Amino acid sequence: MSAEDGATAPGSGDRALGELVQAARAAGRFALDTEFMGEGRYRTLLCLVQLATPQDEAMAERIELLDPLAAEVDPAPLAELLADPEVRVVVHAGRQDVALVRRRFGGDVSNVFDTQVAAGFAGLGAQSSYESLLSELLGVRIAKSASFTRWDTRPLTAEQRAYAREDVVHLLELAAELERRLSALGRLEWAREECEALESASDERDPEAIFERLPRVRGLSASARPVARELVRWREAEAERQNRPVQSVLSDPALMEIARRKPASRAELERIRGAGGAGVRRRAQELLAAVELGRSRPPEPPPDGSRGPVTRPEDAPLVALAESLVRAHSLDAGIAYELIASRSELQTIVASRRTGAGEADVRVLRGWRRELVGEELLRLLEGRVSLSIADGQLRIA
Repeated sequence: MSAEDGATAPGSGDRALGELVQAARAAGRFALDTEFMGEGRYRTLLCLVQLATPQDEAMAERIELLDPLAAEVDPAPLAELLADPEVRVVVHAGRQDVALVRRRFGGDVSNVFDTQVAAGFAGLGAQSSYESLLSELLGVRIAKSASFTRWDTRPLTAEQRAYAREDVVHLLELAAELERRLSALGRLEWAREECEALESASDERDPEAIFERLPRVRGLSASARPVARELVRWREAEAERQNRPVQSVLSDPALMEIARRKPASRAELERIRGAGGAGVRRRAQELLAAVELGRSRPPEPPPDGSRGPVTRPEDAPLVALAESLVRAHSLDAGIAYELIASRSELQTIVASRRTGAGEADVRVLRGWRRELVGEELLRLLEGRVSLSIADGQLRIA
């Protein structure tokens, strides 16, 4: 396959991007990849967007490298294209790519087709790399040599531009081959259903969700919980202001200890391990104000500990039996096991049945997964399906 270079450097102008958008609408699809830098920042910085559209029936492609760091870039044309449900957005392992372009260009992203996800439905690994799929399905080999270079530095080198182009130059052809295989297997709609979740991918930071993920947060006292919430909000605002990783502003262990001890002075604050660094000392008054604000909040009773049925050791044989059933269906259908169920989901299903808590709300009992194995999994746990060994093979009856 050949590729036409619409632009070999970022900042190729509104006209080139406009032409590519028109080509994508005409073809009903385009490929997208990104380069970014996350080290040392509060949020990952989107540094480059690679776009490819078909040029002709021979699958030659037009490629544009769009520089999101350039002040003159007009985001509107690309934002409108990403949101168009009639145009397929082809990515590979694209959750972060989608999250980054949603934040940078605004609006929605629809009709995503992820070749890594699709590969898992085609009898290939659920975490297959782009390079391995190109080699196995298209017989194409690419050299990846610039992945850890500084993508936020301008101008980009010729090596970087070539590397960026390679990430999309075969992506549409790969997607077409996977779609062909999945159609033959009757799995294409399942793959598309799985890709729908990527459309809402986001890297926005939710202080409430961050609070809930703090280590041992469920063990905090009623008076410490509102303090920890305020400290999370303060840390997020400070990290964003300084554009630094949150853990470099205040670590989770230090935050939790401050919440427990509720210091009211600099001296008390500095006696807490991890809270005596220069950065914290400079902002000590603001941090202490956050502690005081948390102390003024009404106490929050600790959660009752109920997160659904608790797994017990006696559940292990049934979990293992359920896993055997899922793996058998995975092999039979040629769908990667990781796409179907996790062990924690199976544990939840077994524990829910044991406690009479009703049907567990887990993904393996929804959508295509339920059709493939979920219903039979429930029947197995009800004793209406049995597993046996015949000729060295697992049999389901």
